[in-house]
Amino acid sequence: MNRRKIKHEPPLISIIRVITGLVFIFSSTVKGFDPIGTAYRVEDYLLVYGWTGLLHYALALSIFLIVVEFLIGIALVFRLKSKLATLGLLLIMVVFTVVTYLDARYNMVPDCGCFGDAVKLTNWQTFYKNIYLIILAVIIFAYRNRIRTKMPQGVQGLILVVVVGLYTWFVVFNYRHLPMLDFRDWKVGNDMKAEGLDQVKTFVKYRNILTGEEQEFLSPDYPWNDSVWMAEWTFVDQRIDDSGRILKHGVMLEDAEGNDWTEAVFENPDFQLVVVAYDLEESNPNGLKAAKQVIQDAEALNIPIVLLTSSGEPIIERVLLKHEIEVESLFADDIELKAMIRSNPGLMLLHDGVVLEKWPFRGFPDREKLASYLTP
Repeated sequence: MNRRKIKHEPPLISIIRVITGLVFIFSSTVKGFDPIGTAYRVEDYLLVYGWTGLLHYALALSIFLIVVEFLIGIALVFRLKSKLATLGLLLIMVVFTVVTYLDARYNMVPDCGCFGDAVKLTNWQTFYKNIYLIILAVIIFAYRNRIRTKMPQGVQGLILVVVVGLYTWFVVFNYRHLPMLDFRDWKVGNDMKAEGLDQVKTFVKYRNILTGEEQEFLSPDYPWNDSVWMAEWTFVDQRIDDSGRILKHGVMLEDAEGNDWTEAVFENPDFQLVVVAYDLEESNPNGLKAAKQVIQDAEALNIPIVLLTSSGEPIIERVLLKHEIEVESLFADDIELKAMIRSNPGLMLLHDGVVLEKWPFRGFPDREKLASYLTP
């Protein structure tokens, strides 16, 4: 009696499978640290494709996609439910490749967030990356019947269920608090002060009253203290060349009159608290209640504190009046505020431009905790 020979998985296919699985695990893990950031990108896609009815489900969709991606990665690496995993891999890569091609071709969404904020790729780089991955996905799918394990199917299914449960808890924990690992500019410990201020140059232009000749000088390298020269020349214009200045962030703070408060707040040599609420109408009511207490504690401890928001003045007045909050408010772009802290509202403590700590509204510090930062 002839026994049918079992065909085993070739070593090269094993390597391809494991590498592809690890890429999926890495991608889903960095996004799992920041599900809100992924939700923002899901919102971008929903808006671009006109699926505005799903905007309220953007967070749920982001968590679902993150968990599915992680599940496929784990299943590939450990050969769990191989036929289903390889099919899922192929389908998801087909979708990702089509979407990223449209992004690259028409620049529909500037950043797909495939690797969260950990690794930044251009749209074309993302598309080429997906071309490589879909080729690997096709190869893995073609050898799906050779990817075997001695583990019973029931045990494989149970392991994947446990993985889904644990990883979902991990993602939700990061959503309800702050990312366990922060890849963005405003992470704790970063110095946000601008560099290269000594490279900023001021140029002044003067016109000769008699001849009409115009000359530009690097200030103060011109004869400003020569009364004869000044009598013959009149000031025309001034320009500032700050190309040598290195900015650590893209946030610009303005008051209602349009005055720039960016440096005064973020580069305050003393302690500085900022309450970040990119949209006051969408801010959690309990969070605003907690923010009120923090503002009162900050005033008692003589810590300057401001509210940063992108909401308009009427909304600010209405919301602050409703919650009986008295605080100086400054305006900033909502996208930049979302990048500062993944909580609405959120709280950040700085000292001399350095981010000392960040808190979500569910974990705002009490007065004793704030006071502990003031003592060396």
